Amino acid sequence: MCLRCHALGFFTPKMDRILSNIGDLISGQNEHSAHYAPDEPQSTTSPSLSEAVVYRYRKQYGINLGSWFTLERWISEAPFKEVDGQCDLALAHGPHAKQHLEAHWDSWLKDEDWDWIRDHGYNTVRIPIGYYHICGLEPSVIHGTDFEPYRDVYEGAWKRISRAISTAASYGIGVLVDLHAAPGAQNKDPHAGTGTGQVHFWEPHNQSATVRALRVLAAALSPIPNVVGLELLNEPANNDSLQGWYEDTIRAIRSALPPRHADEFPIYVGDAWDPNWYASWTGQRHDFVVLDHHVYRCFTPEDLKLTGDQHAHNIQTDTRGWFTSLSSKAKGNFVIGEWSGALGPSSVGLPGADAGEQDRQRRVFVRAQSEVFDATSAGSFFWTYKKGQGWDAGWSARDSRLADILPHWRGGVKRGIGRGKITDNEKQEALRKAYDSHVAYWEAHGHGSKEPWRFQDGFSKGWDDAKHFSQNIPASNSSPTIGFLGRWTSRRVADHVQEKGTSPQLWEFEHGFEQGANAAVAALAD
Repeated sequence: MCLRCHALGFFTPKMDRILSNIGDLISGQNEHSAHYAPDEPQSTTSPSLSEAVVYRYRKQYGINLGSWFTLERWISEAPFKEVDGQCDLALAHGPHAKQHLEAHWDSWLKDEDWDWIRDHGYNTVRIPIGYYHICGLEPSVIHGTDFEPYRDVYEGAWKRISRAISTAASYGIGVLVDLHAAPGAQNKDPHAGTGTGQVHFWEPHNQSATVRALRVLAAALSPIPNVVGLELLNEPANNDSLQGWYEDTIRAIRSALPPRHADEFPIYVGDAWDPNWYASWTGQRHDFVVLDHHVYRCFTPEDLKLTGDQHAHNIQTDTRGWFTSLSSKAKGNFVIGEWSGALGPSSVGLPGADAGEQDRQRRVFVRAQSEVFDATSAGSFFWTYKKGQGWDAGWSARDSRLADILPHWRGGVKRGIGRGKITDNEKQEALRKAYDSHVAYWEAHGHGSKEPWRFQDGFSKGWDDAKHFSQNIPASNSSPTIGFLGRWTSRRVADHVQEKGTSPQLWEFEHGFEQGANAAVAALAD
C-alpha cells in the first residue's frame, strides 16, 4: 500500500482553527494541494532564531513521563485495581474505566513535579500516548480499531495532553510526543495498547489508521513552539517493510503541514533494534528526522552476568565508540529516547551486598551512561520520572535521585553558574585567535586558506547563535546549547550561500561556524 499523498493546505497556529481543518487533513482534500517529497533536497534556508527553533535544536536533557497516558501496571498500579490485565485495552473495558483513568490523568503530575523536573536540569519531557488518547481531538482516529467502542472513556485525554504541553512551556520545558501505542500494536508488549502479545500493526487498515492519527497529531502540534517533535512509533517490531513505511508516512505527515512548519518540524523514528541500518538511513535524509535508540542493560543473560562497575567500563569504552559512530552516520540526528539505572540482581554486588553497595554499583553505571550519552548524542531521556508504588532506584528518577544515583543536575550549563554573559570584546578576541590558527594551519599544510573571510563569517555567526540559544528560554533553569549542531550548521551554510554565493571553500564557513558555537559555549560556562 502506498501512502504518498498531496499537501493539505495551511493550518494556523491557533488551536481552534487547527481543529477546524482536521477534516480536510484526514480526507486529503484541499485546494492548495502540492506534492512534497522529503527524501529529495528541499530549501534549507534557516528560519529566524525563534523560540521554536531553540526548543527543537537545543541539547535535550530529557525524562520520560511514563505511565501518565499509556499505562503500565508495573509503574502505576492504582488505575488497574478493578481489572485483570496489564494494558490500556484491559482498562477500557473494565468497570468505572472513565472515572479511574481521568482521576489518574489529573493526579499523576502536579506543580511540584514540574518544579522537580526543571530544578534538576531536565529541559525536555517525552510523553508516551496511544492513538486512542487523541479521539477527543479527532474521533475518526479510532474508527475500525480495537478502541472504537471506548471513545467515551478516552475523549477527555486530549485536553489533558494539551494542558501538559502548556504547563511544560511555562517551565521552559520542551515536549516530545511519542506514539507509544499504534492501531493493532506495533510490538508484543502491553505498553503497545492491546496486551495480546500479537502484532497486527502491519495489517493495511491499521497502518492507515496510524497514519491518520500521526497526521492529526502533526497538524495540532507543529505550531506549538515547545513541542520539540513527534515520534512515529515506540519500539516497532522490525521487518523489511518498516523503512518504506517510515518514508511514506513521513512524506504524508509533511504534506499535511504548511511550508513554515514542514521544513523545521522534527520527526523522531525508533531504530527497531537495528541502529546501524537506521543511523545510515537517517543521515542520508534531507529533512529533520531524528533516530531514537533505547539502552537497557538488565534483560539479556550477558548483561545479567556483569556488575555495575563492568557495565560502566564497557559504556566508557565500547559504547562510547559505537555511539560516536552512530551519531556520525546519522549526521548528529541521534538521541537515546529511553535509558535507566536498572540492573539485574547479580549486577549490583555479590550475594548479600548491602543497600549502600547496590546503590554504588548503580551510581557508577548511571554516571557513565550520563557522561557518554551527553558526549555522543543530541539528547537522552531517562525512563522514567516516577513510579506509583514501591521504592525503585533503578527505574524511578525520583528514587534514583534520593539515593544519589542520578546527579542532582542533569542539564548543561546551569543558569546562574558561570558568567552567563559574554562580551563583544571576548568574541573579537576569540575570533582573532581562531582566525589566526585557521590560516596558519592551512598554510603549514601546503594548501592555504583561499577564502579565510568565510571562516571569519562562520565563526561570528556560530558564536552569535550559541549566545542566543543560551538566553532564549527565560523560564528554563539551564542555558541550552545547540544539540543538533550538524543540522543547524547546514542551515546556516545555506543562508551563507544565499547571501554570499557558493564556493568550493564553503567548508571554511562550516568549520568557522562550529568553532564559534563551541567557543561561545565554553566562554559561557567559564
